[in-house]
Amino acid sequence: MDIERDAHILAIGETLIDIVSPAGRPQDATEIPGGSPANVAMTLGRLGRPVALQTWYGHDARGRVVEEHFGASRVTITPESSGADRTMTALALLDENGAATYTFDFDWAPPAPIRVSPAAQIVEAGSISAAQLPGALDILAALERARDHALIAYDPNARPSIMGSPQEALSLVERFVAVSDLVKVSDEDIAWLTGGHDLDTTIERWLALGPSLVVVTRGKEGGLGVTRSGVRLAHAPKKVEVVDTVGAGDSFMGGLLDAMWGLGLRGAQAREALASIDEETVARILARASSVSDVTVSRAGANPPWADELDELDA
Repeated sequence: MDIERDAHILAIGETLIDIVSPAGRPQDATEIPGGSPANVAMTLGRLGRPVALQTWYGHDARGRVVEEHFGASRVTITPESSGADRTMTALALLDENGAATYTFDFDWAPPAPIRVSPAAQIVEAGSISAAQLPGALDILAALERARDHALIAYDPNARPSIMGSPQEALSLVERFVAVSDLVKVSDEDIAWLTGGHDLDTTIERWLALGPSLVVVTRGKEGGLGVTRSGVRLAHAPKKVEVVDTVGAGDSFMGGLLDAMWGLGLRGAQAREALASIDEETVARILARASSVSDVTVSRAGANPPWADELDELDA
């Protein structure tokens, strides 16, 4: 893919190596390339969408693994992405239910300003790279510039261990919310960021800041989509045997963007259409994202489905 000419989705943010340690078995830890925006890009690449990744990793053995891993999932990594002193890591400790808690070795410092090709029609960002100052402000500036030609998607993906106080984190999060067209967030993220304030109050506050669509993931309760135009729709989840939740939220975001791309909701010219989407369209977007995430949680690690796997499930 030629990112200067070909219409595509761009994900901006961290790539790192997840060191996944099963509950009670640290000797069985495995190293798997990850990072929230990188996993979003991988999901989109596997689903057949043209996708690029603007990230930051080192010229080291782990960096080569990153290149091979995401390249194999049809992700184009931008030339500016390789230049860090080392490739970042996240130690993911799994509990007996497969849920992960993370400890990070993190250094997000790509050259500024972050360049976004005018061929990018959807730009997605979030997670740690969008939460650590001063680098987060470079991402915010890139999203502001990209609004001229792209829809903007954002996922706070809160990591309390490295994001400071909830009050400080929320202030920065809401600056990103204000430049976004789509915000995907978990109910747990909102609870931490707001000190447990009412979910609906936060959704309405964020919609008033600018987004057309806020999607909240709620674990076993499924996704909830709320639009600025007044649509409110809950998607009933399927029963899935969960192996672990690594990458689940990222694949859900990838599924949202995949659905939007397929529906023609891409490019700044689609901003008005997104602002007026109806309940049926919201339902289709949530259903696609849920199907993608269901496959991811049914197997170990951040391993989203390929398009043909979803086709087989839908057949």
